[in-house]
Amino acid sequence: MCIFCAAIPVAAATGVSLDSKQRRRWPARGQVAPRLRPILLLTGLVLLFLMAGSVIFHTYYPRLW
Repeated sequence: MCIFCAAIPVAAATGVSLDSKQRRRWPARGQVAPRLRPILLLTGLVLLFLMAGSVIFHTYYPRLW
């Protein structure tokens, strides 16, 4: 498995875990959680770049050797 394909589920699980931890902290502080969730936004961007990198790598892989 290439590094891009292995990193996609790891990045998704890490992003969801960090977002859930952050969402649990808001009510404990007595605050309302914001509608915009920056961790999920960053996770989505990271996943988009990893998928694009995977497609590029697997498209050009035979030509790299």
